[in-house]
Amino acid sequence: MPAVRPFNPTSSRSNDPILETRYVFTITARIGDVVSAGETGIGVRRIIPIIGGEVRGAINGKVLPFGADFQVIRPNELIELEAKYAFETDDGAVVYVENKGMRFGPVDLLQKLKRGEPVDPALIYFRTVPKFETGHEKYRWLMQNIFVASAARHADRVVIDVHQVM
Repeated sequence: MPAVRPFNPTSSRSNDPILETRYVFTITARIGDVVSAGETGIGVRRIIPIIGGEVRGAINGKVLPFGADFQVIRPNELIELEAKYAFETDDGAVVYVENKGMRFGPVDLLQKLKRGEPVDPALIYFRTVPKFETGHEKYRWLMQNIFVASAARHADRVVIDVHQVM
């Protein structure tokens, strides 16, 4: 049986596969007041309305004032997120977004975020995998690629930097 090498995050072997991404655009989603369904047995269920915003970068437009981020906060403060909303491009295309991910960090900082207090985004791990749907031919490429995103939560908005996996 061949030996299995343990994962080494500092490995720099020249034959390691490389995964590359390219920044595409930023979604700034303005959010409303948090609605909590309370402890459901799997964690605290929260719903955060998406009330507008903007898209800037390779695509420009506005986040439409509907949709929400559906969250479950686990006992260790790990937050599982699933946002569903849409944006309209400057040239009139509507793009539906489903964005799943997670947010995690030191408990005291996550609690500050829950209270709407500012926290340095670099101290919180907040990553998502957005999927897009549209019938507009110009933006079909959004459905033909995989995207990952790095995000930051602020008191009144979430800023999502979307990257295309090459």
